[in-house]
Amino acid sequence: MDEHITGMLALIGVLSLLCQWVGWRLRLPAILPLLLCGLLLGPGLDILNPDQLFGDLLFPIISLGVAVILFEGALTLNFKEIREHGRMVTHLVSIGMLITWACVSPAAYFLLGFDWTIALLFGSLVVVTGPTVIVPMLRSVKPKSNLASILRWEGIIIDPIGALLAVLVFEFITVTADPTTYILTSLSMTLLVGLGLGCAGGYGIGIAIRNNLFPHYLRNTAVLTIMLGIFVASNLLQEESGLLTVTVMGIWLANMRGVDIEDILEFKETLTVLLISALFILLAARLDSQAMLSLGWSGIGVLMVVMLLARPLSVWISGIGTNLSRADKWFLSWLAPRGIVAAAISSLFAIKLEQLNVKGSEMIVPLVFLIIIGTVIIQSLTAGRWAKLLGVKAGSPQGLLMFGASKFARDLAVILQSKQIPVLLADTNYDSIRLARMQNLPVYFGNPASEHASNYLDMSGIGRVLVMSPYRQLNPLVSFHYQDLLGKDKVYGLNNPDATSARHQLSESYLKRLCLFGESVTYGKIASLMAQGAQLKLTNITDSFTFEHFKKRYGDTAIPLVYITKQNKLKILSATESHQPPNGVELISLLPIDAQEHAILQRAKEEAAERELKQDPTASPNNSDIAPKPSQDNA
Repeated sequence: MDEHITGMLALIGVLSLLCQWVGWRLRLPAILPLLLCGLLLGPGLDILNPDQLFGDLLFPIISLGVAVILFEGALTLNFKEIREHGRMVTHLVSIGMLITWACVSPAAYFLLGFDWTIALLFGSLVVVTGPTVIVPMLRSVKPKSNLASILRWEGIIIDPIGALLAVLVFEFITVTADPTTYILTSLSMTLLVGLGLGCAGGYGIGIAIRNNLFPHYLRNTAVLTIMLGIFVASNLLQEESGLLTVTVMGIWLANMRGVDIEDILEFKETLTVLLISALFILLAARLDSQAMLSLGWSGIGVLMVVMLLARPLSVWISGIGTNLSRADKWFLSWLAPRGIVAAAISSLFAIKLEQLNVKGSEMIVPLVFLIIIGTVIIQSLTAGRWAKLLGVKAGSPQGLLMFGASKFARDLAVILQSKQIPVLLADTNYDSIRLARMQNLPVYFGNPASEHASNYLDMSGIGRVLVMSPYRQLNPLVSFHYQDLLGKDKVYGLNNPDATSARHQLSESYLKRLCLFGESVTYGKIASLMAQGAQLKLTNITDSFTFEHFKKRYGDTAIPLVYITKQNKLKILSATESHQPPNGVELISLLPIDAQEHAILQRAKEEAAERELKQDPTASPNNSDIAPKPSQDNA
């Protein structure tokens, strides 16, 4: 028996990893392969029976897993970010959520004959979307940047808010299911314990982090342990108040001033990926195939209400007063897949309600999974064509993600941003990120190849990546990550020929693909030139001031970087690209000190030649190698 349990746990772990990999490789929400795997192991082949495998431990495992998922989701709910991402996002996660709830609950009541309390709980469970299902779809569909941003932030923000709504509805149901308890007293106690203990717990953890009471290597473990301890304590003080407590705790911690939770988020996301994968396989394996089939056309009717009535109605009402076009609203009306939060919370609540013998609770999980399967599959297959039909697909994205926020990268980003080229700077060095923020540049603090970045890094309008950081071990990881994501021809990096250690040397094929600005340009060279006073310069290359004139004026030490065409297309110069920009473009170059001095001497020669020509108009000065003065040279 022990060997069987060990083997099944190992199998779940291996299959979780495989499903995540398949989702990443096929650029699909990982929830799809996880769902199929669980259905195959459970109802399909009857290999995995979670109830028999874990027995009485199944409920605590799901309960603790859901607590971690909700806490991690709540940590991302920063109120400043809600305000920053526009009125549409704010409306969708408030007005839109209530409209969805108000539409779906009556549908479950009338079409499936649910009791009103169960119908209201089901409606609250399917208001959430989630970044784990939205982000892979956006990468595949590639809508306009503003639409991608709205959908992504809606998924991030609505997770904890929707979970909070579901928890409150569940508390109301469990209170009314117990005739010996006064409804208002019990519900008030749940709110009091959940809100009070959540705020106190979040504040206490925040103070501990702010004052460095835990050593760095214990910080993540301490936060996780304290969170789970408070979750259990809350349930002991007031039954079923723990989920509300951890959600409030995460929200409080995310909005507390002077508390850096980046490391905690990264750790929690890694743990959450494992929990989501394992939980989803277990939850799918518990599904009763007969129960899903018994939903019949009524279940399909509820799915249609979710997709064709609730979502469009919430989008169009939420869009009142915004600058979104009709096509934008129709696209947003179609894309709202449900994810792991709905699955996990519904399974947890269903187990609890079945223990309380609440009628109809056994149908919640099959119906929620039907909504998840329907929305993910249908919208994954049709969203791209729908976006193309509406004309909301983004064109060839010209934006740049720069890994490394050095002074050179910041100066380059400032110039590109002034030319309406989207830029995003990422770095693990907070000082560099802070300086970039002071220049009003979009930034991401952290590893852009992390799981957190996959869900929360806004890649709207970003089509290429420049790897320009000093982190030798991290650069190849970021490069290969985005080569798989965007394509090998969309990622550029600086050469590193000075690496002497075998572990720092890159393969020849890697170097051929990544030689940003030319094989001779390295991070060390750029950093040295910038320290000596090198400057970035924007120059118009025209018929009267060609690239040959540019080279004569600034000498051979000037380093051409990128150029912008009249159509506002960005061309990056590398070892595999020609360094001969055509006429009619704006060239951005790096000018070392000697190039600047060379330009001063050339200008002096030009001015001397002009004076000589004015003094003796009949003279024929030997100035054939001197470039004419450009009309616009932004010196």
